[in-house]
Amino acid sequence: MKQVPNYFTLLNLVFGCIAIIVTLQNGFIIYSDPQIGQQFLRIPESIALASVFIGLAAVVDFLDGFLARLLRADSEMGKQLDSLADVVSFGVAPGMIMYQFLRLAIAAEPDGLDSSVLWLLPALLLPVAAAWRLARFNIDTDQKYYFKGLPAPAGGLLIASLPLIYWHGNVDAAVTLLQNKWVLYAIILFTTVITVSTLPLLSLKFKDFSFKNNIPKVVLLAVAVVAGIFTGWLAIPLVIIAYILLSLAFKNSLA
Repeated sequence: MKQVPNYFTLLNLVFGCIAIIVTLQNGFIIYSDPQIGQQFLRIPESIALASVFIGLAAVVDFLDGFLARLLRADSEMGKQLDSLADVVSFGVAPGMIMYQFLRLAIAAEPDGLDSSVLWLLPALLLPVAAAWRLARFNIDTDQKYYFKGLPAPAGGLLIASLPLIYWHGNVDAAVTLLQNKWVLYAIILFTTVITVSTLPLLSLKFKDFSFKNNIPKVVLLAVAVVAGIFTGWLAIPLVIIAYILLSLAFKNSLA
C-alpha cells in the first residue's frame, strides 16, 4: 500500500508525456496559391488535447499527495519522484505548447517561415523555471503553509489554458492576442519570473477551518466560480492572477 501514491505519481508522468506527444504531432499544414502568392497556415485543433492531459496530470498530482498523507506513506523517494514527474507535466509539456504557439504566431508574419529557430527558444524557459522551482522546493523546509514562487502545477495550468482559450473559448480579443508573438513572450516572461521568484504565495492547505484564517481561500473560490461561469476557459489565467494578487494582499498572514 505504501507504493500506491508513487503509482499515481508515475501516472502523472505518463499524462505529461502524452501531452508532449500530442503537442509535437501538430505541425503546420501549408497551402500555397501560386496565383495570389498567399499561404494559408493551420495547426490542427487536437493540440488542445495536451491541455486535457496536463489537467489530468494536475488531478493525479493532487491525489498522490492526498494518498501519501492518508496512507502515511510519505517518503523521500516519493518526494523526488513527484518533482521529476512535475518537471515533465508542468514544465516540459507547457513549454512545448508555447513552442507551437510561437511557431503559429511567427509563421503568420510576412516572411515568417524564413525566421530563425532562435525566436522559438524562449519557450524553453518554462521547463527551466519549473525545474529550478521544484529543486528549490525539495530542499526548503519553510514552505508548509505558503509557497515561495508560483507552484509548478499552477504555472503549467496557466500555459495549458492557452489552447483551450484559443480554440474553444469565446473571447475574440484573447484569440487575437495569442496570435502575437510579443504577447506570447510576455506570458513566458511573466510565468518564468513568478515561478522562480521567492514571492510568498498562498498554500491551499488549511491550518484550521475558521473563516477568519481562510478569507483569501474563500475569496479565491468565489472568483473561480464567477470567472468560470462568465469567462469559460479564460477563467484559468484570471484565477491564477487573482491567486497572486490575494497572496500579495494577505502576505503578512502567510507565515
